[in-house]
Amino acid sequence: MKYFFLVIVFVSILQGGTLHLALSANPSRLNPILATDSASGEITSFLFNGLVKFDKNQKEIIPDLAKNFYFEDSKTLVFELKKNVFWHDGKKLTADDVIFTYNLLLSPKIASPYSSSFRFVKNVQKIDDYTIRVDYKKSYFKALEIWMMGILPKHLLANEKNIMSSSFNTHPIGTGPYILEKLEFSKDIILKANKKYFEHEPYIDKISFHVIPDSMTRFLMLKSYKLDIGSLSPIEYEKKLNNDFFQHFNIYENISLSYTYLGFNLRKKKFQDPRVRKALSLAIDRDEIVDIMFFGHAEVCTGPFLPTSSAFNPNVKKPKRDLKKAKELLKEAGYDKDHPLIFEIATSNSNPTRPYVAQILQYQLQQIGVVVKLRIMEWQAFLNMVVFPHKFDTVLLGWGLSPTPDPRLFWHSSSDVKGGFNFIGYHNKELDRLIEKSETIVDRKKLAQMWQKMFQIIVDDNPYLFLYIPSSISAVNKKIEGIKPLPSGYWYNYIDWKIQ
Repeated sequence: MKYFFLVIVFVSILQGGTLHLALSANPSRLNPILATDSASGEITSFLFNGLVKFDKNQKEIIPDLAKNFYFEDSKTLVFELKKNVFWHDGKKLTADDVIFTYNLLLSPKIASPYSSSFRFVKNVQKIDDYTIRVDYKKSYFKALEIWMMGILPKHLLANEKNIMSSSFNTHPIGTGPYILEKLEFSKDIILKANKKYFEHEPYIDKISFHVIPDSMTRFLMLKSYKLDIGSLSPIEYEKKLNNDFFQHFNIYENISLSYTYLGFNLRKKKFQDPRVRKALSLAIDRDEIVDIMFFGHAEVCTGPFLPTSSAFNPNVKKPKRDLKKAKELLKEAGYDKDHPLIFEIATSNSNPTRPYVAQILQYQLQQIGVVVKLRIMEWQAFLNMVVFPHKFDTVLLGWGLSPTPDPRLFWHSSSDVKGGFNFIGYHNKELDRLIEKSETIVDRKKLAQMWQKMFQIIVDDNPYLFLYIPSSISAVNKKIEGIKPLPSGYWYNYIDWKIQ
């Protein structure tokens, strides 16, 4: 699924069978259908399963809670469930849980951006306790992928009056390889191995998450060899480690499935003028940001879909900085030295890089006479007081994306709703039409062509100023056995890891 991009640092102290991980912010709700931030999404991924999942290469869809699935025709999908799956409280998973989760996603009881993914489902029928048939209104390119959504227990939630504020969100019961043992916000979140997990009991007994907002504290713990796994910033990797560190850790680096952007609140008149958005884009030196902040461990982002996706449009080049043209556009829009454009960039300090990026943007935009104010906030306050209430001029944020993009979530007008991911208020009728048309296309070549056309439209409109795609640099203690890194990452087989 898709979540707000947030740097999460994995930290571990060798204590027998306990793996210690660190989060840079508290999770909001440990419920897969309500988890919209990275911390919540990270933890729920250990606690819940979907019917299907991506394989270790993040390319093919394979069974998870399902033991088998097949299409009877282009609009009819059948799932056969595994019969050895138990909820953490000992109850057996059945088809009733799947149908309950689907109905809840479409219920007015919740506000979830993931509900729209199920809009083409006509009905979900129970054939028997372990077989479900899904009928679609039309062919749908994500007919399988939407069932990666974590399944919820009917026996615990069927009579819940308010799912949004339910105690289940802090005391979740799932089917995943780990069970929530303790939740102390801003302190410890402890998971224990699920002895009845249907694949096999994880070899590491416990996972303990520590909420550590300060990036320097996390880095010092790693550098002093008290940690097993840690994310490294480029400056830490290039400038702050000695040779002895590399004797203890393996380093893995991959391009991340994420990007960072500056998003405009398009409900505000000053940003509704495309000349203003274009001027700001032309004033930003993205290469300078990559060089200063990442020492080459990032690349300039040219649009809404990542280079690893078939939706990426290689014909769209990164913007070339042009201060003269930027000033001309601002003047046409009514801004000059006597009446400068003034706005605020809001971001969170949970990602240690973004406050500094905001300062670079402030300096670069000053060169065309734009006055930029900065507001740096704690993550949950940023989401609840700025992002979701739409109380911002611009936001410096990022998205982590699925290997298969779903443009509706971020770019369709219908996603400009409470709790929706189109919180900038972007509306484009042509794009809406293309998104709606693309959703019924199952031919991957044709679909890629439509996505690439959307890519061009979005970039030309500048609702976001796309900035950079960071690399993911991880230090992994050599004492952890069983890690088999792939281009897609190394967490895919964590239930097989062992600590020496």
